[in-house]
Amino acid sequence: MAKVTLVFAVLLIALGLVGYYGTGAQHSTALIPAWFGVALAFFGLLAISPSEARRKLFMHINVTIGLLGFLGGAVEAVRGYVAATHAGRQPDMIALASKLTMTGLLLIYVILCIQSFIAVRRARKV
Repeated sequence: MAKVTLVFAVLLIALGLVGYYGTGAQHSTALIPAWFGVALAFFGLLAISPSEARRKLFMHINVTIGLLGFLGGAVEAVRGYVAATHAGRQPDMIALASKLTMTGLLLIYVILCIQSFIAVRRARKV
């Protein structure tokens, strides 16, 4: 699962960089997905360990980061959309797409982690 974490980290870093440079490097908040990707990459690399306890600790840290990123992205996407429509203007579609992409990636990641944790627990019982 640590290698899957690294794949999602690269995807989030790419999303952040594309969002930042794709909008003319004007808004540093476009890099938020990249920072979540950096955190996942850091702890994902630490999770590549022969020690089961260490691997378990860092993967639980990663799924927590993923869950927080998912919740934050979802809340910000809804908040930004509602605030824009309430003010009578169009929401920033690039920002909305970036937030929703981050939210979707992290939702998939958290689901994969939970499935992995369940599979490991079941394998121990056998």
